[in-house]
This record gives sequence, structure tokens and C-alpha cells, in this order.
Amino acid sequence: MNCEEIYKSKVILAKEAIKKIKSGDRVVIGHAVGEPTSIIEEMVAHKDNYHDVEIVHMVAMGKADYAKVGMEKYFRHNSIFVGGTTRDAVNSGRGDFTPCFFTEVPRLFRENLSVDVALVQVSTPDEHGYCSYGVSNDYTKPAAECAKIVIAEVNDKMPRTMGNSFIHISDIDYIVESSHPIIELKPAKIGEVEKAIGENCASLIENGSTLQLGIGAIPDAVLLFLKDKKDLGIHSEMISDGVVELVESGVITNKAKTLHHGKIVVTFLMGTKKLYDFANNNPMLEMYPVDYVNDPTVIMKNNKMVSINSCVQVDLMGQVASESIGLKQISGVGGQVDFVRGANMCKNGKSIMAMPSTASKGKVSKIVPLLDQGAAVTTSRNDIDYIVTEFGVANLRGKTLKDRARALINIAHPNFKESLIEEFEKRFQGKF
Repeated sequence: MNCEEIYKSKVILAKEAIKKIKSGDRVVIGHAVGEPTSIIEEMVAHKDNYHDVEIVHMVAMGKADYAKVGMEKYFRHNSIFVGGTTRDAVNSGRGDFTPCFFTEVPRLFRENLSVDVALVQVSTPDEHGYCSYGVSNDYTKPAAECAKIVIAEVNDKMPRTMGNSFIHISDIDYIVESSHPIIELKPAKIGEVEKAIGENCASLIENGSTLQLGIGAIPDAVLLFLKDKKDLGIHSEMISDGVVELVESGVITNKAKTLHHGKIVVTFLMGTKKLYDFANNNPMLEMYPVDYVNDPTVIMKNNKMVSINSCVQVDLMGQVASESIGLKQISGVGGQVDFVRGANMCKNGKSIMAMPSTASKGKVSKIVPLLDQGAAVTTSRNDIDYIVTEFGVANLRGKTLKDRARALINIAHPNFKESLIEEFEKRFQGKF
């Protein structure tokens, strides 16, 4: 059969496709805005067909109805990165959380969590029969390669992205056709605090640097202060809309990159249609699985690599908690440690942990004597380089515990400095 005939032979309705999922199966769902919403909605609508189906997912950007109250009999969510729609299920005991560095998630599927069914969303095939994973390559591609059954939602609105980002229709078992916009993530609101943090971070970025940016107001604010930089590059687990503006203005050229010269390298996308349109058939942007993009030994090949991430708390030793508030799991490690270590290992690299100095509308300091009881240490004190708040920059690398504490107190909110200094003098038995 030719490609067209192979394709047609695999097309079925969503209500037929979900019958391929059996009770007790482990189902891996494509990541973030790449999740196949039509298939998921059909699966949930027919929940009575299932018992004890394990749903493995990272950031769920759709409704995640399978994780809602009353679904426990049919589905159990196993999260590798807790998001807003799945947080309650994990913390109430209706769901589970599996800690794992983002770069190692594909290995989980190969060695620890066998995949019965992969539910993915892809672009329409080209003339050779290849569909692109579009906005979500990361663990989605490796999961499909491991799965016993691959059910793909072929969406004609999915952008076609370049790099190692393709699956041939012969490797798809069942195809569900759809036509709907890709889920969008609107830009975060940037306030004065975020602007100050962004400006402080930007002061550490040199011309010719290669950047990894997280998600949210702080990374977006950093981008605002890079407009006078030259020949920046991108090697990041994800990007959002702000990167497009810097490409269009000539700030991001990727010309100084020492790995994938001239290319933006990412593993997934999350933003608005503007970003998805930019990515579509764009040879400047290449997407690869997360066990390549986030591998610290790959990241370190970029000269002047700068990683920028955010966190929940930093204690006076420099330990960073980014994924939990006490025992409450609010997110996951994601790629933070992958890029911190990769940037630290590279020539002229820098890793930055950026955060507002306070939380809860200024009532709580994020620089603390001790992390909250039960909080997971996401990035160890041995890995930490720069900490940035709206009040300045603290460089902790090579500093003693006493000097670290001084540097962190100096960038804490003024309302909390006195109590932090008291802790300092008690702990180190001397004047601040």
C-alpha cells in the first residue's frame, strides 16, 4: 500500500479508538498543549468502560477530567509534574506523584513504567507519510516508541516542527482525525517586581549567550531587558511568545551557538497561536526528545549557557525548594536541575534561580532560615550559582556558608532582614 492507503486504513472514530484501552492499562498522554483533547474527552465520557486505568502525564493543560473527584474508580492519575488541574488529586490521595528529572522520563518508560497505550497528537502527514509531533516532542515521542498501542489524534491545526520530531503513519496503530486550535497559554502578567527581577537577571547575560528560560512572568520579564543584547541563542526545554519577538528584532540569531549553530533547540512549546505559527515549518527551530535536549552533557556543549529558573524558597545555605510547599506537592522538578547542572558544566556558563523576595502578598519571606518542614530540596546547595530577587543578585558559588547567608540576606525583602540577621548571628555566633 502507498502512504495514502496506509493512512486511510488506520482512521477510526474517537469512540472506537478508546475501545483499544483496557481496564488496568497504563496510558501515557502527550504532554502539555500537545495533549490529544478529542480522544481524552471521549475516554472520560465513556469512563464506565474502565476500571483502574493509570493515566501518566506531566503538565496537563486541558481539563484533566480523569483526575476529578468521582473518577477514582475508573482512572488513577500518576503525575510526573503536578499542574493546576491535577494538584488536588495528588495531594488528596486520589492520584500519585512520581519524582523524576525531566531528562530521565523517557528512561522511565523504557525501563520502569511499561506503556500499554500512548495517546498523542500530531500534524497531518507529509507526502512521505511522516507526521510531526508539533508542539510536544519531549517524552511524547519516546512514549510512543515504547507503547504497545499508539493512538494518534491527527489535527490539521498542529504546527509541523523540524528536528527529530516525526512519526511515520506505519508506526501509528489508530488515527483519529480532528481540526481544532492548539491549547493556548496566555502571557503572564508582569508587574514591577517581575520587571526588577528581569532586569537583574538580564545584567548577568552577555552577548552571544545561549539561554534556557522557564515559564511565567519572570522569564517573560527577562526577555524585556534583552533588547540591547546581540547574537543570543536558545537551547531550552520550552519557549513562549517572548522569544518570537526577540527573533524578529534580531536579538536572537543563534549565530554564536557552539551546538546546533543557527538553530533554536527546544523539546516542547507552550504559548499562543503566534508562537505556533512561528514554529510551523520553520527551519530555525528544531525539536528533539527531552532525553537529548535536557541532558546536562548535551547542554554543557553550549558556550556561555545561561539557565534561568524560579523557585518557592531558598534557605540560608542555598538549598532550593521549587516543587513543594512543605509536604504539599505543587509542581515537579521538571528540567530545573538538568539545566542548572548543564549550565554549570559548560564553558562560561551561569545558572540563575530567580524569585520574588516574598510570597502571600508580602507576608512571607522566600529567603528563609530553614526550608518548610517536609519540603523537597529540588536543587542542592552544591549546584547553586546565582540567586536573584527584585533587590539584587547573590552569587553563591565558592562561598562559605556564612558568606552565602550574608549574600542572601542582602537581597531579602527589608521587612524580613532583621529576623534573618538574628538567625544569622545565632547560627554563626557572630555579628552580621
